[in-house]
Order: sequence, then C-alpha cells, then structure tokens
Amino acid sequence: MLFAVLVFGADARLFLLLAPVAIFVFGIALLIGHFLSQPLRDLHRKIVAAKQGNTSVDFSPTGSLHEADLLAADFQNLCGTAKSQRSDLVLKQQRQTKFISDVAHELRTPLTAIRGNAEILQDPDLPPELHEKFCETIVNEAERLTRLSNDLLTLQHIEEDTTPLELARVNLKDIAQNAVDALASTLREREANVRISGEAPDVLGNVDRLKQVVMNLVENASRFVDAGGHIEIDLYGLDGQSLMAVKDDGPGFGDTDPKLLFDRFYRADSSRTRGTGGTGLGLAIVKSVVEAHDGTVVAFNRPEGGACFLVALPALPPLEQ
Repeated sequence: MLFAVLVFGADARLFLLLAPVAIFVFGIALLIGHFLSQPLRDLHRKIVAAKQGNTSVDFSPTGSLHEADLLAADFQNLCGTAKSQRSDLVLKQQRQTKFISDVAHELRTPLTAIRGNAEILQDPDLPPELHEKFCETIVNEAERLTRLSNDLLTLQHIEEDTTPLELARVNLKDIAQNAVDALASTLREREANVRISGEAPDVLGNVDRLKQVVMNLVENASRFVDAGGHIEIDLYGLDGQSLMAVKDDGPGFGDTDPKLLFDRFYRADSSRTRGTGGTGLGLAIVKSVVEAHDGTVVAFNRPEGGACFLVALPALPPLEQ
C-alpha cells in the first residue's frame, strides 16, 4: 500500500479505499443475480420437461420472482389450452372413426339388397311378375342411398361449416306452416293429419335451417302414426324462450333413453325405420341445427301415448309499435 501511495500518489489512496467496496458490491450483485435467475432457470427446466411430453409439470407461480410468476402463469394457461385441444382432437378422431364405421354399416344394407336383387334379375328363367318386384326393390334401395347421402352432406355442412348463418327475425308459426306445406304430399300419402296451434315469440334464426328442423320432426312423426293419425305442432313462449312442441299419437319410443334418439343412425326399431325409408340422421340434424341457434331439443313419451319433441329457442323481445 505504501508503495502504491509513493508511486501513484493521492489517487492510489482513493483506489485502495474503494477497491474493497467495489469487490463487496460486485459479490452482492452476483449473489442477487443468482437468486433472481434461479426462478427463471427452474421455469426453463419445467418448459423443457413439458416439451418432452411430461404432462405432470406444475407451472403454478412460486412467489419467488414476480416476472417469473407471470411467465409461469402464462405457460400454465398455455398448457391447459393445449391439453384441452388434445382432448378435443382425440374425441373428434374417435367420433370420426365411429361415424365412418356407422356409415359403412348403413351403406352395407342397401348395397347388399341392390346386389342381391340385381343377381336374381340375371336369371333368364325369372318369371315376369317377379321381375318388376325386384326392380322396384332396387329402385327403393337406391333412393334410400340418395337420401342417406343427402343427409350426410347436410349434417357435415351444419357441424363443420365455419361460415356464420344468415340470421333474421323469424316467426315460428310461419316456419311451421311452410314446413307442413312442403310435406303435404308425404303426409297425404301416409294419411297423417297435422294441426298447428298457438303463437311463439319471434326468434333470431336462419329460415331454411329452422324449416328443416320442423320438416324433420314432422316427417319423423308421420312414420310412426297409424293411417289417420294426428301430429300437433304447439307454439308458445315461456321464460324468455320460444317453444315448439311436435307431438304425435303414435306408439312413442318405449323405454329408450330419449338422448339416444338424437345420435347418428340410432333407431329404436331398426327394421321398422328402414322399412319406412328412414336414414337415422333426421333427429341428429335437428339437434345440430337447434344447438347452432343456442337452443335445446328434448324428447319424451306423452302420458296419453305417443311421442313429443320439444324445441326451445331464445326469444326476441317484441317489436315496438
């Protein structure tokens, strides 16, 4: 020290006095830096583990460093979102697999019938009176394939179309009347009588889609009522909802879980429904359309007999006079 003073003079004294302080401050800075960076290093290890597929990593904030806690919370939300998306993707893949399996099963029946009848028609010794019968079966099964294809395309369009629906103020009684008019020939052929009663508040909806809901419900009911049977469409409002009940005096659906009725290709009585030409997709389409309008649809057996399908849609406030 004396040598430094002799050589460098007074400035050396100041240097020698400040040097220990500087070293001390530098050490403190290193120590603080270590503790400040530790939460970030811990967070980095967790991120690496999560990237390697460890789904048990906990990104909950530790309280050791505010900025690190903010990052941890962001990663926690990100991991939660990714996990939810993975679950949704798995569920979607499972639904698609089941859907493809169901479609293949449904196509097998009419295709088998068409092939079988076509092979019979190749018999040169087939009586002429049977020729027409087998040709009619082929035509009927081909028509059923067409209906199935159309319903599949409709359902896919409803469930996967990301384009917003064109919505407008809709009067459900007008929709119901238009749907019944469109089904006039089918209802006349099945000798089904339809009555529309009541009024419901207007709803915000797509005219074509809501008409399809009514047509599917009425057409479905007409399959199960006896000749001369009755289908009623009752409209009313309740607790901010516009309600439409489609009721029939058919046999109902027995002990079947009502929720199953809206599953694709579900049939409470497969042979009878196939015999009437049903595709098993009509009620699935109804459910998809109603839910796209933020509504609900349920089914139940009526105490007096028959089935009832109740559609509830959010009601619009009345127009100011």
